[in-house]
Amino acid sequence: MNVALSRSEWTARAEEHAARADALTAAHRARAARGESHPVWDFLFTYYSYKPAQLRRWHPGAGVVLEDAPERAAWRWYTRRGADDLFPDAASFEAEKPELAGLVERMLRRTASRPGQFGCFGLHEWAMVYRQDEHRHPVPLRLGRDATDAVVEAHELRCTHFDAFRFFTPEAVPRNRLQPRREDQPLLEQPGCLHAGMDLYKWAMKLGPLLPGELVLDTFELAADIRLLDMAAAPYDLSEWDVEPVRIETADGKGEYVRRQRGFAERGAVLRTRMLEAWLGDDAVTGRPDPSAVA
Repeated sequence: MNVALSRSEWTARAEEHAARADALTAAHRARAARGESHPVWDFLFTYYSYKPAQLRRWHPGAGVVLEDAPERAAWRWYTRRGADDLFPDAASFEAEKPELAGLVERMLRRTASRPGQFGCFGLHEWAMVYRQDEHRHPVPLRLGRDATDAVVEAHELRCTHFDAFRFFTPEAVPRNRLQPRREDQPLLEQPGCLHAGMDLYKWAMKLGPLLPGELVLDTFELAADIRLLDMAAAPYDLSEWDVEPVRIETADGKGEYVRRQRGFAERGAVLRTRMLEAWLGDDAVTGRPDPSAVA
């Protein structure tokens, strides 16, 4: 426990964090107030069911002491040091949530240890509408149903992410190279997957106070950037929402998709390292045994 922040230091960081979070969620909150939905951005607040108010709550990260912080005495996974100094305690989290702690660590470590795969071209969204008259988003298909089905049939489906695969239509399921299951997720997750990159936000929110709030917002920004590509490469016509398509049915579109996908994989790799280090210490990446060895 080497770092302590004075009350003036940590309250200033908390205020800066709240302002940044408010800016990131302003458009969503305005739409929600008007009762409007958005086929791209609602996902960040529905599939990932964390509210803007949760995003704006700042924490310092595991082991960082907040001096003169009595108002946080009842906050989850905070431990006292002295009278009114408190710090987020990784040991308290792991004692209360051992299975979750093990899962998050396995997912971060195993994904980081694998090479990225960059041959899926975002076809998971196409597989979710394959041979269906109705689909998840009330948005027209950019190529129409028959041409959309033809794109699926012209490619090998290579989805490795269970939470995308589980939305495949029944006709698309057997076309996938793999048949992912929930229990296989730590075995299959790889850093080239857009959804694995977006899920860093989910893991960050589950760790809560054990990560500095600035890092949590970095994962949210990555998730938002990935979500835009995910839908731009999807079969939907999103011109009404000013989304320029990435036409993965063409060679140029595939090239653009992979270029951006690689960039997100690089950003995700940095964030995984930062998350492990903030949570488990500076030697977390190389100095602590991987729990997957016994899982």
